[in-house]
Amino acid sequence: MSVGLIALLDDVAALAKVAAASLDDIAGQAAKAGAKAAGVVIDDAAVTPRYVTGFAAARELPIIRKIAFGSLKNKLLILLPVALALSLLVPQAITPLLMIGGVYLCYEGVEKIYELVVPHAAHKHEAELGSIDPSAQSFEDQKVASAIKTDFILSAEIMAITLGSVPDSGFVTQAVILAVVGVAITLAVYGAVALIVKADDLGLAMAGMTSTSPTGVLVRGTGRILVLGMPYFLKGLGIIGTAAMIWVGGGIVMHGFETYGFGGLSHLIDAAAEMAAHSLPAAGGAIKWLVEATGAGLAGIAIGLLTIPAISYCISPIWRRFRHRARPA
Repeated sequence: MSVGLIALLDDVAALAKVAAASLDDIAGQAAKAGAKAAGVVIDDAAVTPRYVTGFAAARELPIIRKIAFGSLKNKLLILLPVALALSLLVPQAITPLLMIGGVYLCYEGVEKIYELVVPHAAHKHEAELGSIDPSAQSFEDQKVASAIKTDFILSAEIMAITLGSVPDSGFVTQAVILAVVGVAITLAVYGAVALIVKADDLGLAMAGMTSTSPTGVLVRGTGRILVLGMPYFLKGLGIIGTAAMIWVGGGIVMHGFETYGFGGLSHLIDAAAEMAAHSLPAAGGAIKWLVEATGAGLAGIAIGLLTIPAISYCISPIWRRFRHRARPA
């Protein structure tokens, strides 16, 4: 009896080790997949604060909560099942969908540059797309609906990148990794957004302290830095997010073309990166990454520049006609 019990305990211990190893593997793969989606995550965090601009401070956190809840629904109830179904039934569709998402990222990033350079034309382009939800009951509802729509597209790209990072994993492992990445990124993004939009309120409270102690002076100075620095921080975050969208999107599209045998541009950028890394061996890794990111970014800008007129003159008119016919009389 005791021998059988010991054998059973050994089996349980072995299963526990396998389970622990599996969990470690899932955690590692989820972290790796999340890192690959970092460019989209940065842009998500950079874009979202603009949706609470103009609202009373008391409405900022409730609006972020609504958007975060909508983001979780996007990822877990819609995108996760669709991604798993594609992986199971039509795995060859993942690369084209990734490329479409990459083109969208390039378009979004270049459109922001376009808006900065020629704002009048950019606003006209946005108006042509008709981005406001006509079913929204208030200005706040419009903002939340617009944010959730933008989040859906970014979330789709995050989930596609995640799925593309674990193509050889089992069905259950893929499902767990997609869920872990989806929840973790949503909490990280909207937690960071909540901190960002309330940082100026915190700064005002800290700057208003009347204590003359060294601690009070330090807190007051930190508060003033927060109040004065947040606009610049948000601007910098927006620039980083735009650059990340273009560079990640360009890289995804180039990698997709390479998968289909059109890897000339990717090979040219890789060769240039290797040459630059060898010329400065002390900083070889950083130089190689910089050249590759620059090449992907330039490709992303070219893709975005081609996409803007295509959407204005082809996709947008078709979409308006379809929406007009679908609208009830």
